[in-house]
Amino acid sequence: MNSFPFDPSRRNFLHRCGMGIGALGLEGILQADSAMDPVRNQFPIRAKRVIHFFLNGGPSHVDTFDPKPSLKKFEGKELPFGKRRTERKTGAAFPSPFEFKKHGSSGTEFSSIFPKIAGFADDIAVIRSMKAELPNHEPSLMLMNCGDSILSRPSVGSWITYGLGSENKNLPSFVAMSPGGYPIKGAQNWQAGFLPGIFQATFIDSNHNKVDKLIENIRPLGQDPKSQRKQLDFLNYLNSNHLKERDEDKLLNARIQSFELAYRMQMDATDAFDLEREPKYIRDLYGGHVHGRQTLIARRLLERGVRYVQLWHGAGQPWDNHDKIKENHSKLASQLDSPAAALLQDLKQRGMLDDTLVIFGGEFGRTPTVELTGSGKSKFGRDHNPYGFSIWLAGGGIKGGTVYGATDEFGFEAVENPVTAHDLHATILSLLGFDHESFTYRYSGRDFRLTDVSGKIIKDVIS
Repeated sequence: MNSFPFDPSRRNFLHRCGMGIGALGLEGILQADSAMDPVRNQFPIRAKRVIHFFLNGGPSHVDTFDPKPSLKKFEGKELPFGKRRTERKTGAAFPSPFEFKKHGSSGTEFSSIFPKIAGFADDIAVIRSMKAELPNHEPSLMLMNCGDSILSRPSVGSWITYGLGSENKNLPSFVAMSPGGYPIKGAQNWQAGFLPGIFQATFIDSNHNKVDKLIENIRPLGQDPKSQRKQLDFLNYLNSNHLKERDEDKLLNARIQSFELAYRMQMDATDAFDLEREPKYIRDLYGGHVHGRQTLIARRLLERGVRYVQLWHGAGQPWDNHDKIKENHSKLASQLDSPAAALLQDLKQRGMLDDTLVIFGGEFGRTPTVELTGSGKSKFGRDHNPYGFSIWLAGGGIKGGTVYGATDEFGFEAVENPVTAHDLHATILSLLGFDHESFTYRYSGRDFRLTDVSGKIIKDVIS
């Protein structure tokens, strides 16, 4: 599928009507609207929207969703089959300090650090056999978010908004939120790449709790809406003439569209981000801390037509726990457990979970062996592990109460039904109604796709 053709008849009509500068301003709006028209779906649609909790830094699967009792048997000893190569020096088997229990009628095992999420075991499909390619954050983030660990490619959210289009022209279709600032690799995680710039995410630092701080310049200073519209029309007039001389420069066109989107956002975004409009019992359900507020905002955005919301845990890489994993993972999990469970409950009671896909996980896992200091002492943490890790999915056509794939006896490597990032992306696109092999965008003489030249749909997790 090629890029969207803009409708020339509408533009010509405006010019013939002699609407002048106002027509040029409106032309920018129509171009943005045209770009956000959906591509025709190829499969039945199971999910209409996606919310992705991204645990940046790499949570330990053997401490969260992949119990490994054999680690206790070998505590303090070398693993019997040797160790895979790790980025840093690691030592003996390091059993999880957390207890795992079975939950729901499915009996899926969850760590004690996620007790509330575990209450939704029968709605969740846990994939325990994810694989990355490298033991480094940067390439693994790019692989999970953009489908390529090396080359600059459009992000998953950009592909999805390109395919599904917009349900609300007054809000961005793709939003990334991270309290305190950017994660590692920053905006590259939600880049539009070679897709039109309108498909890049709008970033929000959710550490703030007032709309003026959440979205900079959401309310114009010293201007009423009428004078602001006149100013924007004139700016579009200048930019449009500049654009004509530059052969439809994509970056300039994206800038014009971003001005129009910002103008349209001012009313709708103010409403969407105002949590005081929610009943107190809903605010209490999510919690008043930053992750509770961030998740509740995400639900309000989704119900207003935003297609893809990515919720990062925070700036940098919070889950990168090379030491004191018991203390650090306990603290981090406690920040997400209630909000994620609240979201599942809230979506269910609103009838939205059936067509909302929820994703929960990071860019890779962590070693089942303990990380060592330079002098060989235990740091009581774990090194990066790209060979095997876990994520979970819920809603949007997912078969709840499912466990798919497995790592080896100790959790070092995916050995049963390994799942690559391309497999995960193929599955996500399938739930949204797209065949990942034919869902393409033509760029530089080649038809590109999110899954590059591989990827298979994980049919066992689809209901």
